[in-house]
Amino acid sequence: MARTTSKRKPGQVRIIGGEWRGRRLPVVDLPGLRPSGDRARETLFNWLQPCIRGARCADLFAGTGVLGLEAYSRGAAEVTLVENMPLAVQALRAALVKFNSPGPKAGIHLVETDALKWLQTCEPGSLDIVFIDPPFGSRLETQSIALLASLEVMQPGGLVYIETSRNTPPCHPGLGWEIAKEKTLGQVRMLLLRKIAST
Repeated sequence: MARTTSKRKPGQVRIIGGEWRGRRLPVVDLPGLRPSGDRARETLFNWLQPCIRGARCADLFAGTGVLGLEAYSRGAAEVTLVENMPLAVQALRAALVKFNSPGPKAGIHLVETDALKWLQTCEPGSLDIVFIDPPFGSRLETQSIALLASLEVMQPGGLVYIETSRNTPPCHPGLGWEIAKEKTLGQVRMLLLRKIAST
């Protein structure tokens, strides 16, 4: 969701796999809003393929909602989209009306609030996969992973995906976490962390 000057902001972003493959989401013109590109999402969901079905997921800085909705499209049981920018929430709400046709999907929840505050309301062990893709340079990923660790929100073996600028220092997981996957694509650094099960 970082600002970019080299490319024009796309008007839409599409789901690339699963039940909703090809469906499009609007990209509102907001500072810092930068949806994950197709290549990054293809790589990410190849990583997540063994564990996405039936997972309980949260998309913490949802923006367009493309990461969370891609997860639901591919079989996640429950996805919470957390976003606090009113225009982004409005666009997401309108998109979900179309995606929910012919009937509402019980597993999708849209929450208009600050992602860090929302995390503090979560029950321990209530999440399997968390997506963290805040505006580049905000360092919100560091605060988010610290909260996830201290609040024990993740299930043992749970996965946290972090997307930052390639120039951002890597987010070190600390004790109780390991790096499962790592990749740089263009200007994007992709990091997948796994919570280590206690022995």
